[in-house]
Amino acid sequence: MPTDPSPLRILLVEDEPELRQLIADSLEADGFIVAQSTDVKDAIERLQGFAYDGLVTDLRLPDGDGMAVLDEALSRYPGMRCVVVTGFGGVDEAVKAIKRGAVDFLIKPFQLVQLVQIMRTAINERRLRQENAELRAKLHDRFRFDSIVGGSKPMKHVFSTLELVAPMNTTVLIQGETGTGKELVARTIHYNSPRREQSFVAFSAAAIPEGLVEAELFGHTKGAFTGAIQARTGRFELADKGTLFIDEVASMSMSIQAKLLRVLQEREVERVGTSRPVKIDVRVLAATNVDLLKLVQDGSFREDLYYRLNVVRVVLPPLRARPEDVPMLAQHFVQQSCKNNNLQAKTLSQATLRVLMSHTWPGNIRQLENAVEHAVVMSAGALELQPEMLPAELMNPGASHQGTAIPIPDEGLDFAAVMAGIEKDLLVRSLERTGGNKRQAARLLNLSRTTLIDKVQRLGIGGGDAAAED
Repeated sequence: MPTDPSPLRILLVEDEPELRQLIADSLEADGFIVAQSTDVKDAIERLQGFAYDGLVTDLRLPDGDGMAVLDEALSRYPGMRCVVVTGFGGVDEAVKAIKRGAVDFLIKPFQLVQLVQIMRTAINERRLRQENAELRAKLHDRFRFDSIVGGSKPMKHVFSTLELVAPMNTTVLIQGETGTGKELVARTIHYNSPRREQSFVAFSAAAIPEGLVEAELFGHTKGAFTGAIQARTGRFELADKGTLFIDEVASMSMSIQAKLLRVLQEREVERVGTSRPVKIDVRVLAATNVDLLKLVQDGSFREDLYYRLNVVRVVLPPLRARPEDVPMLAQHFVQQSCKNNNLQAKTLSQATLRVLMSHTWPGNIRQLENAVEHAVVMSAGALELQPEMLPAELMNPGASHQGTAIPIPDEGLDFAAVMAGIEKDLLVRSLERTGGNKRQAARLLNLSRTTLIDKVQRLGIGGGDAAAED
């Protein structure tokens, strides 16, 4: 029988001190690690922060019903094995507990060895079979607004805002760190709006050289500029009657900001190379990974445009601010990866969930999705994903930093040359990430645009003087 490489952890909820300690001692003697709790409130708080393998809960607790603990455990972790115990129970209570997902129901006094055997058997059975299909479906759908997954308090606020704003024509500003799912939220708004049958057009202002942003957004006529060998319809016109999503709006130059403001005010665009306006009916959703109000205060973003975009703001919390969402997100990505790769359904072990929940996720949801897909790929024929299948940096967070350490040879090194190399690497990578947009690259490195250009020229990146042009 396969064994879990990590100790199995049990949450024990019992308000009688002597009995609680007796149960804990029996479980620990069998190799379990036991966390003890005395009431409903404390038990639910523990469940929100940790993925236990099993739960033993009394039915009658000082501040409520043990069924509430059972419901909380199974709603968060459908694979958890739960046993309910009580001194006042009967057939009706036992039936209710089993129907709500408990694996067994014991009436006091009971044999401690019986409880240990029930818990051990239940957990071993979980290892040898897939998650129940109905529970998987609950996990996939229960906390979703369209395709967004989350049940934490910050995400419930996001859902309530989306439900209010989606049916409207209101301009929405979506703010969140890289990888928090800003485009997914924009698509969710569109596909839950009256415009759902029309086009959703996405445009990333940071991914296009600044000199081409105007033509991409507003279109151009044939011969409007060098290389314009034919007329082109801009993103605004392509999104007519539908939705235009402008990502990384903070990377736009002041001149483009002024033209965008005019479009929002007048509801018409002028293609580059002509003065003939074209009326449009477009809902604009904008996204940013920085605080636009700070940029307004710094003078790098127009205040009037800020207020045009910020009619309703949706702030997406980073994943580290909602760790309780990690289990349902991870399970969702497992199902998604298995489906996309035509694999048999797989599940995450509780030990793997503990690793995922302990990580800070600087790359947010995108990083979690990649980590889960890595585990699915490395799982081969296994139906339960174990911690060793995750990327190495999750199991040993310091490894990647240790691997990039610069060796110091006995004869010494050229400090200036080494630092220049590091500086050049940062500049090159920031420019690659922003598609050559120096304004955005400077913001990533917390430099002024002129300082970045000076460094680019000094280090000979991209051809000297030519690299200074946006």
